[in-house]
Amino acid sequence: MSNNGEERTDLVILVDEEGNEHDFALIDRFQVETGEYAILVPVTHSESGDNGQATGLEEEEAFIFRIDKGEDEDEEFLVEVEDEIEWNNVAAVWEERLQSMDFDDEDDIF
Repeated sequence: MSNNGEERTDLVILVDEEGNEHDFALIDRFQVETGEYAILVPVTHSESGDNGQATGLEEEEAFIFRIDKGEDEDEEFLVEVEDEIEWNNVAAVWEERLQSMDFDDEDDIF
């Protein structure tokens, strides 16, 4: 995936329970008391003549994942945050981070 001619390395492919692959953009990664977290947003793809390239982010939904380490410290796993208290705490930190970010363009939320 490229952005303004530059190669993007923040594309994450997740596989659902049925084995279907879904592309997400990693829009933020940060530390909270309970661990490290990632905010992912689904990426839409064009089905017309541009080779199925990603065309944009679905801004209305973002997902919070905890980043867990495997036995090898270099290996990382994304774990969906299901605990409501943990989710609310991480969401509050992310909201604070969003408010403190300086956006050049209102369309550049993610």
